[in-house]
Amino acid sequence: MTAVFLETPRRLVDVEIDGKAVRVPEGATLLEACRAEGIDTPTLCYLENLTPVNVCRVCVVEVEGSRTLVPACSRKAEPGMKVHTDSDRVKTSRKMVLEFLASSADISLASADVQRWVADYAVDPSRYGTPAADHEAGERDATRPGEHHAVVSGDSAATVRQPVKYDNDSYVRDYSRCILCYKCVEACGEDAQNTFAIAVAGRGFDARISTEYDVTLPGSACVYCGNCIGVCPTGALMPASEYNMRLEGTWDESAQTVTTTICPYCGVGCNLELHVQDNTIIKVTSPMDHDVTNGHLCVKGRFGFEFVQRRARE
Repeated sequence: MTAVFLETPRRLVDVEIDGKAVRVPEGATLLEACRAEGIDTPTLCYLENLTPVNVCRVCVVEVEGSRTLVPACSRKAEPGMKVHTDSDRVKTSRKMVLEFLASSADISLASADVQRWVADYAVDPSRYGTPAADHEAGERDATRPGEHHAVVSGDSAATVRQPVKYDNDSYVRDYSRCILCYKCVEACGEDAQNTFAIAVAGRGFDARISTEYDVTLPGSACVYCGNCIGVCPTGALMPASEYNMRLEGTWDESAQTVTTTICPYCGVGCNLELHVQDNTIIKVTSPMDHDVTNGHLCVKGRFGFEFVQRRARE
């Protein structure tokens, strides 16, 4: 007779969200409670497969009795809590955070959700100077990837001042798009790969994502799993295949299809999402809801697909 162990049921907690009574499992965050109710709550540094680090503050909500707005991604729901997700205070805070980020980093390649939030909150980064996206578009030299630099004003943050790093064949690092969300650091660390090849160096305006001793990627501890690419929300980290196609003007998402399959390299059973354009695999990702990968892959799964196109015999 086989024993079946069942997880202990969690106690339910009663909270109020935007005037509506809501019941959520004990330990659930306010973000989970909001999403369960279909409330669109913007997030940038949060991802389901990473530990919340509370750095972007875009997901803030108002809790009655709290002096400050609280991050919904990490604040646990408590019995009797009254939450407001659409108050003037919340909307003003989210708008300002998005404006600050868009004025200091190029978010033009961020996800469709981010672009929608920018529109919904009437974000106007020009209030704080020339938007980073406009500045970068005018000053990047995209003729040769190896010489591609993000040229910005001398008083900009160290993150934005870094030149585009094109030092390996797998992926490109364009930190002019980096918002310091820490997702790549978390994915490279305990949450996924445990390689610890990158971290945040410096403080304040000198803060930036860096390898140890700021060495090149091939000289670092990086194992090229690409999990940092998979979690980056702004395109600061991008597969070299996509980066080159964008430079050439051939990247066309409307002409792409995505097919889910199983990775052929080992018996773990990782799911792969093959992004195909013109009958050619141009990028590989993994679904977030797959219980084997949770969106993460190894170097073979993410980058070992070029052999598929090489069918001609030598």
